[in-house]
Amino acid sequence: MRGRTLIGLGAALVLLILLYLLRDVLLPFVAGIALAYLLDPLADRLERLGLGRLAASLLILALFVVVLVITLLIVVPLAANQIAALIATLPGTVSRLQGILAERVGPLLQRIGGTDVLSELQSSVGTLATQGGAWLLAFLKSLWSGSQALISIASLLVVTPVVAFYILVDWDRMIAKLDSWVPPRHRPVVRRLGREIDGAITGFVRGQTLVCLILGTFYAVGLWLVGLNFGVLIGLIAGFLTFIPYVGTLTGFLLSVGVALVQFWPNSDWLHIGLTVGVFLVGQFLEGNIISPKLVGDSVGLHPVWLMFALLAFGSLFGFVGLLLAVPIAASIGVIVRFAIERYLQSRLYHADEPSLLPHRDSMPPLTGSVPRRD
Repeated sequence: MRGRTLIGLGAALVLLILLYLLRDVLLPFVAGIALAYLLDPLADRLERLGLGRLAASLLILALFVVVLVITLLIVVPLAANQIAALIATLPGTVSRLQGILAERVGPLLQRIGGTDVLSELQSSVGTLATQGGAWLLAFLKSLWSGSQALISIASLLVVTPVVAFYILVDWDRMIAKLDSWVPPRHRPVVRRLGREIDGAITGFVRGQTLVCLILGTFYAVGLWLVGLNFGVLIGLIAGFLTFIPYVGTLTGFLLSVGVALVQFWPNSDWLHIGLTVGVFLVGQFLEGNIISPKLVGDSVGLHPVWLMFALLAFGSLFGFVGLLLAVPIAASIGVIVRFAIERYLQSRLYHADEPSLLPHRDSMPPLTGSVPRRD
């Protein structure tokens, strides 16, 4: 048992080292495997309707590419216009924010003898905004000027669909082959863990993707109706970052309130400021009480803190590849840890001082299962 554990830990360590060394070229392959994994249930349904696996895979990938292209054609120009407008108006926005601070906060600070604090605050706001704008410009230029970035984008657009197609065609055969490599006496346990990991990953990824799309659309439309400058861009950012618990809502709220204060406060337009805040309050209420419970639920077993740690840690180590791998790895570790705790609570080590409470081997529920097939 100890030898198998050491072998498993050694294999996991070697895998992490390889991921780190090859992180610059793994993105299209990891993205292709993830895409095939998400689309496999749809291919299974088409097979049950009488379509061959090859034809089903071709049809699914073609539809996916068409939907993706149409979405990009709609979203990218809109986001690009908003970003260009944000960069163009950034100096004026900073000046207005500094003026608001001097007009509204200055008298209060003067009463308490804080004129130096006001000047420092205005200077900090200007410096922060200038540095943020410079960083944004440098980032956007690096996306298009670097040959490595262009190669990465091209490989992602070309290699990912090809990898997804081949993996999707051979998915069931690969799972069956992996199942055959497991020793027969361990297959029930491995199949059970496989089903639980699969349920956690698919439940979270599919549900959270729908949550991001719904909230991003709600925030973008809501802020646009309020008349907030860059409201569509802020809404899309907030919806996209909703994948990380609490980060999306908090980021969108701070950005939108900051823009609303600069845009509406000089005119004492408290109604539109209140409406901006109300958009995020309503969105947060819908997410916490209706959308997330219905689409994600509590069955996936991914605690928000554990998920945030996994996303930040793997993103820092492996970049965007790490973000793609964070959820599957976090879900797998969670399932394995819960299984280990379950076995520990049934073990003689836990019941050493209470022999009468030790469950008899014949009374323990059997661990049966089959090769997981997702619907």
